[in-house]
Formats: sequence, C-alpha cells, structure tokens
Amino acid sequence: MSTDHAAPVRMTAFVRGHVQGVGFRWWTRSRALEFGLTGWARNTEDGRVEVVAEGPREACDRMLAALTSGRTPGRVDGVVEQWADAKGDLAGFRER
Repeated sequence: MSTDHAAPVRMTAFVRGHVQGVGFRWWTRSRALEFGLTGWARNTEDGRVEVVAEGPREACDRMLAALTSGRTPGRVDGVVEQWADAKGDLAGFRER
C-alpha cells in the first residue's frame, strides 16, 4: 500500500453491533458523501455492516472516526478495518 497520504486509499470496515434495521447504512452514505468518498455499505448475513470507502487517507480516517464515534444510529460494538491501495473502480456511494 502507498505511504503517500495524498494518494487515494481503500478502507474496508466491518461494523458489528446493533447496526441493521436502524438507518446505519443511510447514515454511513451521508457521512461518506460529506467526506467526498466513493464506495458502498451493505448488510452482511452475520449481522454486521460492511463499508467500503475510497478517497484520500484523511477522508477515510474521518469516516472511520465517524463509525467509531458513538454517534451512529443503533449501537456499534466494534469496527475492524482493512486498508489497501484504491482500485478506482467506484463511483458515488451506495447502500447495497
């Protein structure tokens, strides 16, 4: 992964807690658009929400901070994130 902080990155975050059926994906989409990120958020079969966001590292860090802020819909018990170079194949931010 690039160490250039201006280079776009891809953050994948798995959010666990009471995050399905509470408007969490809509809220996540709103934050991502506010931060200028592209990507998507989807419910997983095991009750988590998977968030994939691409953009500048600073914007992805802001997204991660928002996900762990305690000010989300529902209740977040934990977030596990993975970082990679951006693929550049995303447009907009969608709820899946």
